Amino acid sequence: MSECGAPGPSTIECRQIADLLGDYLDGTLPKHIRELLEWHIEGCAPCVAFMNTYRGTVSAATKLKDVEIPAELKQRLLAVLRNQRASRRPGA
Repeated sequence: MSECGAPGPSTIECRQIADLLGDYLDGTLPKHIRELLEWHIEGCAPCVAFMNTYRGTVSAATKLKDVEIPAELKQRLLAVLRNQRASRRPGA
């Protein structure tokens, strides 16, 4: 996303929309930030498209079923993560 360039009393850039969208949709943004975001989205077609895609992704993800990870795969993944953590430690 690029900045749409819509002028306003206080500006918010397109790249900030992506960072704030989860909190916006959860209803946890402070009022003044929510109003800036809504003002920006009214005049920015790329951000409207991004928000619609984000909403669709969240909706689809909530409908996914939980799938049990096979025990062998879980153990292998944990081993990889442990090795990565150990390799990041100073002096390791």
